[in-house]
Amino acid sequence: MEVEPGAALTGKSVVEEELAIHQLSVNKEFWEKQRPLTVKHVAGGEQTIKLVSVWGSFVSSRTASLHNFFAWWMWVGNVASCPLLFENIFILEANCPQPSCNTNRHFSLPSTVFTLNSSHWHLHLFSNYSSSSNRKQNAPNMASRSTSSLCTAALLLIMVVSWATSASARNFYQDFDITWGDGRAQILNNGDLLTLSLDKASGSGFQSKNEYLFGKIDMQLKLVPGNSAGTVTAYYLSSNGSTWDEIDFEFLGNLSGDPYILHTNVFSQGKGNREQQFYLWFDPTADFHTYSILWNPQRIIFSVDGTPIREFKNAESIGVPFPKAQPMRIFSSLWNADDWATRGGLVKTDWTQAPFTASYRNFNADNACVWSSGSSSCTSSSSSSDGNAWLSEELDSTSQERLKWVQSNYMIYNYCSDAKRFPQGFPPECTMS
Repeated sequence: MEVEPGAALTGKSVVEEELAIHQLSVNKEFWEKQRPLTVKHVAGGEQTIKLVSVWGSFVSSRTASLHNFFAWWMWVGNVASCPLLFENIFILEANCPQPSCNTNRHFSLPSTVFTLNSSHWHLHLFSNYSSSSNRKQNAPNMASRSTSSLCTAALLLIMVVSWATSASARNFYQDFDITWGDGRAQILNNGDLLTLSLDKASGSGFQSKNEYLFGKIDMQLKLVPGNSAGTVTAYYLSSNGSTWDEIDFEFLGNLSGDPYILHTNVFSQGKGNREQQFYLWFDPTADFHTYSILWNPQRIIFSVDGTPIREFKNAESIGVPFPKAQPMRIFSSLWNADDWATRGGLVKTDWTQAPFTASYRNFNADNACVWSSGSSSCTSSSSSSDGNAWLSEELDSTSQERLKWVQSNYMIYNYCSDAKRFPQGFPPECTMS
């Protein structure tokens, strides 16, 4: 089932259905853009629950502002059987004196659970029923379930919460090295923020400590404000060597009041020339926005705040190389390119506006395969059950419609429609839908 966009912020009950078997999957897009929240049925379990509503509080990773949001659940059974355990982890609606504890109880997860930087966070809630057909006839027996079973369910939830909280505790000190700039790049706020600066003498840059061979990678950027003409903020994946692979986001600065141009490109075995360019539907200098790369063996998807803007499919079947054999690092740099970046080089950098500064936060590569010592952290048998659904992820019908919307309204250049550039015919991958 799906919750209507934005409904979770209304403070009313938005879902009410007893689910014997289900999983709540929280997609980062929901936090960023208030997209639908999806509840999925999965197998297995120990406890019957009833999902009553979705509301409470979280800190938006995009705006850094506090919103009220909680996931509220209704347990069938005696949750007072291990009250200290629940009270230490969950915010109980009220103290529950006997015998009312034998009825349904509300409790909520703490808001910090919902401030994760990962693209998806899964909370598994379990049932001892194997199918919905026997749900009602078995439900009366739930009140007599043992203390051990209830506390086991609570411990399962605690383990999930603890794992999720630790998974989100990433910082730039741990994940990146500043590689150039003579002090113009800085890691601030105990590793939560990184800034790059550019002045007339030099720009600056950084790279990831890890290499990756496939991944779902997010970074939040706030671009150079004001008159940024001539500047380029690059954020990309790249391998080494003369036949390198590369996946590019480049943000081309402009005069005050004129929009940034988002330039994308894909290189495989040293060959690029696959440019697509876009305007953005917001001011990328006013706040942080999430720029994501999904790279799996079948496709590369570029996304902005969870909205796909470009898909580059594996076209090896028609002779087009695809980046799938060379591990890549994450790089970013802020540099002067006023010979070409703004209106083909006609507008030069105004150095009286220097230093120019771009900011980064909330890097996430939890869903990525780290390459180390010639092997990947993702095994050949990795599957969606291992939390690696992104390895086979593709655009669903809703995402395809959003992609079409962006390309219809905000794309300003596509190499696959540049007949002057390719008078002998477009590159073969352009024929793929």
